[in-house]
Amino acid sequence: MSKYVYLTCTPEALVASMLPPEGFGMYLSTGTKKRNKGQTIFFEVDLKMIEDRIDMDSLNRRCVAKEDGSPKSSVYLSVYRVLEIIPTSALKSLYLTTDHGTALELKKTPYDKSSETRSQLHLYQELCPVTPMVASELPPSVFLKTLTDGSRPIVIPKLFFVELKLGELATNPLYGSAEQLPYSNIGHLRDCLEILKGEYEKHMKTVQRIYSGTILYRTIETGFYVGANDDMVYYRYPTMKELEDINYEFFREI
Repeated sequence: MSKYVYLTCTPEALVASMLPPEGFGMYLSTGTKKRNKGQTIFFEVDLKMIEDRIDMDSLNRRCVAKEDGSPKSSVYLSVYRVLEIIPTSALKSLYLTTDHGTALELKKTPYDKSSETRSQLHLYQELCPVTPMVASELPPSVFLKTLTDGSRPIVIPKLFFVELKLGELATNPLYGSAEQLPYSNIGHLRDCLEILKGEYEKHMKTVQRIYSGTILYRTIETGFYVGANDDMVYYRYPTMKELEDINYEFFREI
């Protein structure tokens, strides 16, 4: 049987498995006896590119089929500072699963940084290794670089985050319609965004410090970003119409 390595994001861990991505996503979301329930987000990692960074002898010894011939579901390789040690070039597809284990594959997408502008505000949910929700006037690549290039007192070695929808609040925080935004703290969100518009020296504002562990997939705006400094990898999230066409089961469950 083939061996796979995955970087799970909530919680952060490097895991070996004999399950292919869809099966691994089902296993994480529902468990072996279907008594568990929860969405998961994970990367498939190119094993050949990280062999010098992990204990291959341990992986090969532990990640073997069970006595009945069934595949080994998971073997934990690391649970500390995992994202930091994995080069972005080793990250393959990103997978999102629903509570019922249905998986959506997102492939790396070329990203044009030159198309970014600062004409609107953004909402980011950081996912790994830290997890606050942050409003910012910085576009994705600048946001990533600002937090990881060492120019600030607090530095993150690498960051994985997703951009969420703001709708009309992106340009009109106080009076824009929030009718289609299912956030529980709209009043506070408006306040944070308005502060950013009024204070030109302030580039980001924490909206929520504690991450619930769940993303409303329908609220994703552009997609997912991961990297450090100028090294950024982008995973575009499809529109609802595209999603309905390419993965109806996932679309129906969100």
